Amino acid sequence: MVPKSLVTVICCLYSACLGDAHYNTIVWVNTVEVMRHSGGHLPFEAEVSKYFLHGATNRLTVAVNNTLTPTTLPPGTITYQNDTSRYPEGYFTQNIQMDFFNYAGIHRPVLLYTTPSQYISDVTIVTRFNETAAYIQYNVEAQSTSAVVVTRVLNADGKAVGFEKGLSGVIVLTSYSLWWPYTMSNTTYAYLYTLELTLISSSEGSVIDIYRQPFGIRTVNVTNKQLLINNKPFYCLGTSHYPYAEEIMDEADRFGFVVIDECPGVGIKSNNLGNVSLEHHKSVMRELVARDKNRPSVVMWSVANEPVSADTNAGPYFKEVISTTRQADSTRLVTFVIGPSDYWKDQVVPYVDIICVNHYYAWYSDMGHIEVIGLQIKQDLDMWHKTFNKSIILSEYGADTISGFHSVDYLKAHHTVFDVLRNDYLVGEMVWNFADFMTVQGVNRPYGNHKGIFTRQRQPKPAAFTIRNRYVSLGTQH
Repeated sequence: MVPKSLVTVICCLYSACLGDAHYNTIVWVNTVEVMRHSGGHLPFEAEVSKYFLHGATNRLTVAVNNTLTPTTLPPGTITYQNDTSRYPEGYFTQNIQMDFFNYAGIHRPVLLYTTPSQYISDVTIVTRFNETAAYIQYNVEAQSTSAVVVTRVLNADGKAVGFEKGLSGVIVLTSYSLWWPYTMSNTTYAYLYTLELTLISSSEGSVIDIYRQPFGIRTVNVTNKQLLINNKPFYCLGTSHYPYAEEIMDEADRFGFVVIDECPGVGIKSNNLGNVSLEHHKSVMRELVARDKNRPSVVMWSVANEPVSADTNAGPYFKEVISTTRQADSTRLVTFVIGPSDYWKDQVVPYVDIICVNHYYAWYSDMGHIEVIGLQIKQDLDMWHKTFNKSIILSEYGADTISGFHSVDYLKAHHTVFDVLRNDYLVGEMVWNFADFMTVQGVNRPYGNHKGIFTRQRQPKPAAFTIRNRYVSLGTQH
């Protein structure tokens, strides 16, 4: 129920926000359609004030359809069976092009929130630093024609350490703390400031709105052999590459986890490289950047996982997607994850800042022969680096960790060669996966994918202890 007091006391606007609904969504308020959205894993909202009944019960209705087509992200196809002697009328199957289950429904919180009629709607923060000062550049979007914005920088203790006025500006701090990943600082890591924006009436001097945005002072760069955070080498140790919920991203900011922020562009085939797909893909990347642009944990955008990057149409397609991403945010690196491709024919790697490669040596080929792992990893990664002269992350490796399989020995065979290559151009290793997960029904994946080092119930397998020991050991070497 919407209180009458909000109408009589202040003039406010109502917005309905869905954190994530997969895939096509229609939202109604009291039988009136208020918004539509295509795509999962990202929030969307609409201002719905005029549709609400004050002092009465209101109904918010959400319809969600998870059907995937050649132009969705991730893509899929629909197959209809017309033989009514064997199938019911209208029978069809959804064909999935990804190794994940196609969940449907509302996945994240649904919120109703209010703002004043004049309010601050967004802010973009960019930071840089040198030996003498840190520079905090901000740009505010305010739904106001005459109000004034007063900006303060608050340190982790809530003390104001910087001031400015106006919709945009640069605040200089001569004494500052950097946001460091957890493994890169023996003292203070994940240091967060808050940019506090106050909207003040220019005629009355009263406060109209206050907007607070956490941020960190952090830079990211890359060379042909190093990934640099705050101008110091960083080695990626991690897992997964899901489009994360905002609550998880908040934790990453607070605890010093580094994030490669990936859109749900998985399973892209040759028939998914058309103009309709391209425009939707660009829109998804803009939405992702808009959500996470101020997060110090995010150092890289990933535009796809294992697309057909050797296809001749993949080059111009992803060149435009990557360009759109850089236009939305020029302060972070852009990559994609290589799957079914080889160094001599890949069309997309020339456009990215860093090479991410998925490969399962002695698993999908030379099955069980772990003695070939070291030789093949070095041969393949050497050629990727020699061809493109870019730093490399092995963004997926692993094996189904099921009782009876030698998964620990399999992992250790990788680690031996990683220790050689990380002294050259290898800047990260990402095991696949953190936990077992459900996939499409089929004989190849009984009860899902078992590559997790934890079970679906989050119980550790022996491989989890191997990975933990390695990550702890390498983390202390920074």
